[in-house]
Amino acid sequence: MEKYFTELSLRYPQLQCVVPVLRQLADEVVELFRRDGTLFLAGNGGSAADAEHICGELLKGFISKRELSAADKELFSRIAGDKGSDIAGKLQYGLRSVSLLSHPALQSAFSNDVEPQLCFAQQLWAMGRKNDMVIGISTGGNAENIYDLFITARAKNIRTVLFTGEKEGRCREFADMVVAVPERETYKIQELHLPVYHTLCLAVESQFFN
Repeated sequence: MEKYFTELSLRYPQLQCVVPVLRQLADEVVELFRRDGTLFLAGNGGSAADAEHICGELLKGFISKRELSAADKELFSRIAGDKGSDIAGKLQYGLRSVSLLSHPALQSAFSNDVEPQLCFAQQLWAMGRKNDMVIGISTGGNAENIYDLFITARAKNIRTVLFTGEKEGRCREFADMVVAVPERETYKIQELHLPVYHTLCLAVESQFFN
């Protein structure tokens, strides 16, 4: 795991300041998945795409192929013969991650019927369990829907992690952990979030798959 933090520091010297908190976050995410917890993610605009991106790296192989075990392959073979074997040969193990951007019917209904700002909070309230974790991405740290999401997480005893920039936004009030990259402009913050969460995904993956 440590080699990925070293590589991040070498490739992006300006991000050395986030390595300690990122290392702690990676340890917590590993423990989360080991106890069969769920990592939820949310953001707006480009940060919404980042939330989806993180899920994409966790739900399938990132740099590891995550091949199914012989026992699981045999299970598929028993169920459906050659077809089962073909499926099992292509499936990969994943790590339980949910983007709160991925339910458009629910979001449109809740936005129309109740309150658009609470779409993320509603989904976490419905799906989240005690001791899960949610990462909220807000470059300025003031996104109202992330703020409300974190309050809802606190009510369910779900750990909150804020990915942000240097600004002292209001979301920090309910963030248990803050990963703040050293930039103040939105696009520059987003540019630095990418190597940070890639490093997180690499470090976590290395603890489960070779």
